[in-house]
Amino acid sequence: MSEQKSARHVYRFGVGVTDGRSSMKDLLGGKGANLAEMAFAGLPVPPGFTITTEVCAHVAGGAKGNTELTLPSWLWPEIDAAMAEVERTVDAKFGDADKPLLVSVRSGAAISMPGMMDTVLNLGLNDEVCEGLAKRTGKARFAWDAYRRFLQMFGDVVMGVPRSEFEHALDAVKEAKGAKTDQELDEAALRDVVNRFKAIYRKHTGHMFPESPREQLERSILAVFGSWNGDRARKYREVQKIRGLIGTAVNVQAMVFGNTGPRSGTGVLFTRNPATGTKELYGEYLVDAQGEDVVAGTRTPSPIAKLHEDMPVVHEQLVQLAARLESHFKNVQDVEFTVQDGRLYLLQTRHGKRTGAAAVRIAVDLVGEGLVTREEAVANLVEPAHVDQLLHPHFADETGYRKQGRVLSKGLAASPGAAVGRVVFHAEDAEAWRAKGERVILARVETSPEDVAGMHAAEGVLTSRGGMTSHAAVVARGWGKPCVAGCGDIIIDYRTKTLTNGRVTIKEGDWLSLNGTTGEVVEGKETLADAVVSGALETFMEWVDGMRALRVRTNADTPKDAAVARKFGAEGIGLCRTEHMFFEDSRILAMRRMILADDEKGRRAALALLLPEQRKDFAGIFRAMEGLPVTIRLLDPPLHEFLPNDAVQQDQVAKATGMHVERVRQRVNALHESNPMLGHRGCRLGITHPEITEMQARAIFEAACEVQAEGKKVLPEVMVPLVGTVAELVDQKKLVIAMAEQVFTEKGMRVPYHVGTMIEVPRAALVADKIAAEAEFFSFGTNDLTQMTLGYSRDDIASFVPRYLDRGILTDDPFQSIDTEGVGQLVRMACERGRATRKDLHLGICGEHGGDPRSITFFADVGLDYVSCSPFRVPVARLAAAQAALRGKVKAKQGEA
Repeated sequence: MSEQKSARHVYRFGVGVTDGRSSMKDLLGGKGANLAEMAFAGLPVPPGFTITTEVCAHVAGGAKGNTELTLPSWLWPEIDAAMAEVERTVDAKFGDADKPLLVSVRSGAAISMPGMMDTVLNLGLNDEVCEGLAKRTGKARFAWDAYRRFLQMFGDVVMGVPRSEFEHALDAVKEAKGAKTDQELDEAALRDVVNRFKAIYRKHTGHMFPESPREQLERSILAVFGSWNGDRARKYREVQKIRGLIGTAVNVQAMVFGNTGPRSGTGVLFTRNPATGTKELYGEYLVDAQGEDVVAGTRTPSPIAKLHEDMPVVHEQLVQLAARLESHFKNVQDVEFTVQDGRLYLLQTRHGKRTGAAAVRIAVDLVGEGLVTREEAVANLVEPAHVDQLLHPHFADETGYRKQGRVLSKGLAASPGAAVGRVVFHAEDAEAWRAKGERVILARVETSPEDVAGMHAAEGVLTSRGGMTSHAAVVARGWGKPCVAGCGDIIIDYRTKTLTNGRVTIKEGDWLSLNGTTGEVVEGKETLADAVVSGALETFMEWVDGMRALRVRTNADTPKDAAVARKFGAEGIGLCRTEHMFFEDSRILAMRRMILADDEKGRRAALALLLPEQRKDFAGIFRAMEGLPVTIRLLDPPLHEFLPNDAVQQDQVAKATGMHVERVRQRVNALHESNPMLGHRGCRLGITHPEITEMQARAIFEAACEVQAEGKKVLPEVMVPLVGTVAELVDQKKLVIAMAEQVFTEKGMRVPYHVGTMIEVPRAALVADKIAAEAEFFSFGTNDLTQMTLGYSRDDIASFVPRYLDRGILTDDPFQSIDTEGVGQLVRMACERGRATRKDLHLGICGEHGGDPRSITFFADVGLDYVSCSPFRVPVARLAAAQAALRGKVKAKQGEA
């Protein structure tokens, strides 16, 4: 249980008395801060008060369940004083039958979590107060309707009485009275409902319904605090990656009533269309209703445009208030409102959630209307995820399959977008089915480099194992192909060609849909909607590029990938993985001949066959990236990855190479390593087999000369992988330079180039000052650096990381967002030590963190020159880099102040 931090724990808001402002969201929550801001601006807000998030941290702590919680005695004097202020403002008294004041009790965390925590309305009613309310308003039916609503909500939210019990009782009374809707029940029927609800409450709790409004208030406040640790809220924070919040605030606000008759109502609206960004009021409302009726589905709301017919004066007021809200908050607003007897009240406002297309259009429009500056639009109005959403197809409807219960599993959202196809379980089947015109989803326990052709043929990829940086995730992201990885509750059986979650079994050929943006695996065939790139996005991205210092390159292995990335604004290639080029059918045999060769002579003969293929690839990439730098990583993975493990494919290799099958199997066994991640790979391969490095260097420089001879500017950068000592880099650098000079002599021309290394072994970061004496650039391979620093396998982390995140052992999956305290400090150290030796040392990052917005902020802070990411993440990284630069300017100004 945390200690109280602020001297004040309750903040008032209302006409004339407002203690908070919108800048106090961490303390007052988003709802409380915005209510204070609206009241300060003179908007029609019912008065009330906010109990701070610090009190939630003090009261709730790690507790689960309302019965464990109590309000501290030191809080009550502040609550009583704030309640007295509300009473004076509205000329009513809490718990008084003659002038009854009713209140709502609502949650409100610093970051909006719609519907995830609890709310109680009409609090303060008992038999005596209800009679008094009926007398004072002259509307007995309204009073008893409010009472039955309060009983149900208090019983459900605060005491855990099943909501269905109340619904059944209400339906029984309606049936007995011949009423189809709640509105058709008269006062006598509602009195009957109240009595039945009290009986249900007593049956389930063992107690009479509390008549004391003060007791009702205390229990309701505790229920809201308790809901912070409820399953819904915890799961929402996990899915939305909401970290670092201490709890929810509680907002206690004077009730206004939308259920007093035909001149009253309630609704929700957005100040602009959240789907398209069009400047129009968008939402719905109900006449003679309270807020929960709009979302309960028991009545069909009317579109907000119809309010012009039902309540024209109120509609015009909403139009004007929408403009005021946007002007004041400099963002589109999501507003809850109530009309009581023709008078309009705003119950809350928050920044409206919107689609990617709407976000970009709104940002451009608000700048055009003079409401925000370009810097404000880039910093606040568009999230990196919005841009990501615009580049991928998505499901036309994401609510239908959820309501129908067709979500089979939820894994890691490894590569965004949506895909639909018939499920197959083998890469070769994916190719064969695709060749016949079928759309397929490739389902694998995990993928390997041998599966790339099938992955490319598939619409999307599903794996039951692996994390966000597993082979499947990395390759799929590079191609912009949807992928859901690490679905641990799905069992894939290659023998029967089925997958099951224990309830539903999917057979080969059945339709399956993947939501790579949410990680959902959906049974059946969903309808897709194409990604739409608007002119507004082009305008917005021009602004973005003018505000960032960090350059953005791409990870691309083919001319096609390079061209896509350049179209998305890539400023070069930060990682070209040469090993991916060897898996094509025309090349894999030569690669396997090289691996299976008995001596250097045999290896060189096989490499001679690969040389023209590599040269052609590099030339194509240089052409696609004309005038921009291209960083080519020398061969990195262990050789066993290029050889098949199953007997059938080993037989095929034997026949193709003319070798005896036993010789092939012996070689496969000989190359087996207990821990290949730390084995014979990277620069170690080049040192033990220098002919590999020589062939790749020759291919690079011959391609560079060929393209330069065409009049194009070529900027190759040769990157030596997995260096841990400066001697390893020196060994490989000598080979590269020698081959460069040999090719330049043969071709009669020179091409400017650089030689550098990946910093992915912790020791390399520690001795970066020595390595920088030989390296012209560092590129941080944060995937391997994270594995070696934390000792986590990126392919197996999914088996325990959810538990670590849930218990707060980790704040983020370290393969998704950089571990700034550990891995990040190695990056910072290497930057500082490297530049101490070589002032013009070029610094970049080519791991998957290069496309993560939160990590990009860190990389900008440590002074990297560029980040590199998959082609479809380039626009996302460009925006994240601009936002990081703008935050840096704000920090600098605050430091000066």
